[in-house]
Amino acid sequence: VQLQASGGGSVQPGGSLRLSCKASGFNLPDYAIGWFRQAPGKQREGVSCISNSLIRTYYADSVKGRFTISTDNAKNTLYLQMNNLEPVDTAVYYCVADKTYYSGSFCLDSYDYWGQGTLVTVSS
Repeated sequence: VQLQASGGGSVQPGGSLRLSCKASGFNLPDYAIGWFRQAPGKQREGVSCISNSLIRTYYADSVKGRFTISTDNAKNTLYLQMNNLEPVDTAVYYCVADKTYYSGSFCLDSYDYWGQGTLVTVSS
């Protein structure tokens, strides 16, 4: 199982970015998947997650209405569209995957597989 994240960069407040996570070694719908982030000096937090079989999605309150998680199953790729970015969104973003089966609208406490991280910087 491998996860290859990309799409980070530097943007001004109010800007947009789309993160991509190419998965290999497994099919996205078979796993719990999502995006976490870690800002400097802060704990890692679940930003948005999808349960197995793409049944349920979760968004942290801080990103609701601004971020959208999606998948392209043909490309076996996970996306995170981030709009109206704020300086507090500055962090390293990680895509995650785990075989644990669940169907709730939340992120798991832990994931077995992590991408390498992609840095998002929001600054004027």
